[in-house]
Amino acid sequence: MAGDRRVYLREDDVHLTDVRCGSTTRGWSLLQPAPVFGLVLLRDGVLRGRVDGVEHVVDAASVYVERPGTEQQFAHPQGPDTFTEIVLSEPRVADLLGGDPTVPEGLVMVTPELALAHRMLLSSARQGADSFELGEYTARLSAAVFARLAPARAASGRPASAAARRRLTNDARAVLAAEPTIGLEALGRTVGASPHHLSRVFTAVTGITLSAHRGRLRLARVLDRLSEGERDLAGLARELGYTDQSHMTRAVRRTAGLPPGRLRTLLTSSEAAVEAGVHAVADVHVITDGRGNRS
Repeated sequence: MAGDRRVYLREDDVHLTDVRCGSTTRGWSLLQPAPVFGLVLLRDGVLRGRVDGVEHVVDAASVYVERPGTEQQFAHPQGPDTFTEIVLSEPRVADLLGGDPTVPEGLVMVTPELALAHRMLLSSARQGADSFELGEYTARLSAAVFARLAPARAASGRPASAAARRRLTNDARAVLAAEPTIGLEALGRTVGASPHHLSRVFTAVTGITLSAHRGRLRLARVLDRLSEGERDLAGLARELGYTDQSHMTRAVRRTAGLPPGRLRTLLTSSEAAVEAGVHAVADVHVITDGRGNRS
């Protein structure tokens, strides 16, 4: 089938791909078994699916859930379409569904929250987010789909106590503090939890995502190195696990309000200049009382 595929994430347990299908065939494709478990989130066009003889219509307000072993064929009544594809391994599916990899039948209808989460994931991917962040957000989006498809199973498998949740969160924080460049899959193996389970618990305990916490740790290291006069920003980005210098610059500007070069100047200048710089940074993040007034 003609078209373009842009792979944003390719890990052992999860793939994330932006697909622009170029098919102009409006009739049914050949009948074939589904080779993988996948989620197809259509963004433009209409896709007709025939799964084990039962027809479905997939549009931008629904998610097609591909189940391995089913006989399926497709038609494109409006011509080419565009969709996001998430492919998950059987262990990852089992983790999302309470330990059982059997995927229930059904078409998931998209909520406004799910639609926004889908586009936010794509936006992060297009802006060069690394595999840790994309892995966490892909898991969260997949979990949200399963929560619509099988809510009881998706909600199962939580730690039995608050103490267990705190212990898992503390373990993850300790590993990230020692090795902020560790990957999401490796972090999960180290603390004995799947990425999805770890992300869900960590966010519930701390109020922020694993990616956000790791970002704060990396920002602290960037600021320390800049205060020491570090000038090799490309090398610093590689050392701290950013995809490149531009990725680090965007992340630092987003969280600190200024790019690394400007921060280095402020952090290595005289006390008076530093004080002026602090006021400049504060002005970037004006605190309001909810009515547009300074608090």
